[in-house]
Order: sequence, then C-alpha cells, then structure tokens
Amino acid sequence: MLEGKELILATKPYAHEIRSKSWIFTLSTLLLLLLSLSGTLLAPYLLLKLACSILSGLLIVRMFVIYHDHQHHTILHRSVAANAIMTLFGIYVLAPTSIWKRSHDYHHQNNSKLFSAAIGSYPIYTRKKFMSLPAAQQRAYLATRHPLTISFGYISIFLVGMCCGSFLSCPRRHMDSLVAILLHIAMAVVTVLLAGWQGWLFFIFIPFFIACGMGSYLFYAQHNFPGVSFNANEDWCYHEAALLSSSYIQMHPVMAWFTGNIGYHHIHHLNARIPFYRLPEVMRDIPELQHPKTTSLRFRDVRACFRLKIWDAEKRQMMGVA
Repeated sequence: MLEGKELILATKPYAHEIRSKSWIFTLSTLLLLLLSLSGTLLAPYLLLKLACSILSGLLIVRMFVIYHDHQHHTILHRSVAANAIMTLFGIYVLAPTSIWKRSHDYHHQNNSKLFSAAIGSYPIYTRKKFMSLPAAQQRAYLATRHPLTISFGYISIFLVGMCCGSFLSCPRRHMDSLVAILLHIAMAVVTVLLAGWQGWLFFIFIPFFIACGMGSYLFYAQHNFPGVSFNANEDWCYHEAALLSSSYIQMHPVMAWFTGNIGYHHIHHLNARIPFYRLPEVMRDIPELQHPKTTSLRFRDVRACFRLKIWDAEKRQMMGVA
C-alpha cells in the first residue's frame, strides 16, 4: 500500500503535459466557446439562442478548468501566447490572475486547515466557535454557504467577492480586478445597445449564471461533503488533506468533459501538476486512489452537501446547525 510521500511520488510520472494535447484542448474549447457565444446573438430562433447560451455556460466551465491548470503551471507554462490568452480569459471570466492564483495557491497549501482554510475557499467554523458568535455573525457565516449565494455565484462570488473584494482590499496589486469589472460593465452596455435586453440575457447573463453557479458549487462540493475531514493547523498533513478532505465527484462522461475532469479532485490536490486530461489515467493506474470519498451531482447528494454547515470537533464530522 502506497501512502504519504510514496503515494505522491507515484503520481509524478503523470505530472507532465503532452504539449500538443494542451494546445488542442485549449484552442478547440476556445473555438467552440466563440461559436456558441456567436450563436446566442446570431441564431434565428429563441430556443436555438437559449441552447447556445446554455452551451456557452458549460464551455466557460471547461475553459476555466484549463485556465486553472495553466495558473498551476501544469500546462502551457512559459508560453507567451498561452499567457496572453489566459490573462484575457481570467479578466473575461471575472477571476483575474492576480487574485485567482494567489488565493488558489493558498487554498492548496492550507486545504482543510480549520483556522486558515477560508482564504480561497468557503469558511469553516467549528461548532464551538459558531455557537459563541453573535446572531448577526452567525447569519453572515451561514449566508456564505447558502444555496442561493452559491447559485448566484456570478454576482456573489465572482463579481463582488473575487473582483470587487480584491480591488478594494489592495487596488495597486489587483488592478486587473478593476479592469475585469469595467470590461464586464462595458460588455453589458454594448450588448444591450446593439442587441437589446435579449442579447444581454443570452450572451452574458445566462452563460455567466450557469458557469459561475456551477463553478461555485463544484468548489463547494469538492471540500464540503459527507465524510470530509478537517484538522487543527498543527495536526495537518498534506497527503491526508488531499485524500480525506477532497472529494471525487462522480459524473456522466459528458459532464466530466465540460468540467475538465475536475471531479477527480482528490488526485488534483495530491499533485496539482497533473494535467486535467491525465487525471482519469492516474486513478485507473494507482489502486490507492480508486476508493476516494465521493459525492455526485444527483439531487440527493447536492442536498446532503448543502446541509453541512459547521465542523463538530468532538464527533469529527460536518453537521447542520438545526
């Protein structure tokens, strides 16, 4: 049985991209996204516009996973062209590089630590801490984990939290967040002027609502699921955090394609340098990774994840507050 450092070392042969594949997947996803977005404006029928709009949202999710891998220096590292593409995409998707990379790298280094995991992640309070808070702070904490907050991640998490929050906290460091906000407003205004409110609905709102809502939930369910483990900082262990605090989200192959295999999240946290298109290969080849803690996108599993609010340190499990 491989464990600890030996298990991490076993994944190293897979932590190498196939450069041609990285470019093919990146450019093909971008091309499909551009075509589907064009369809939201040019398609002759409303139902066809809606179909293109939904497809655009799903393709933004896939492109975001590719962007996410690039930010980890997993694919297309040191490519000037890729850097330009990903910088522009980060601004477009309201997750500019200055805040996304810094907060996400921190998340990887502190995943499942009770007292520092909230940067780049959803906050986790212990039952004891939650019960000691004033009612207003309890409501604020629960609001960050509420299904509506996550469903409307387009506004709550990406536009307000990611862009506005980062720029207001440090304008000089996060100037690209301001650029993302202004560009998004300008894009909305121009779309309304040229294509009316329906153009804005199909070209901007629906794709971003789907992509940001799905992205927000996936990130939530990757670390907030029945059976998840959290530890005090002094008891934290990197490989245990990856395997015990990161889920494997079971998906239909079509949805796995749209989400860039991000459901293999336990493997991604074990070794973030494994390209998204090699994650299934790793799980297939390494038996120790084939029995992860799982969840899915089925309604009952989504509901089970949303019911989890606070960490009970004595029972060592997540629980609700009722």
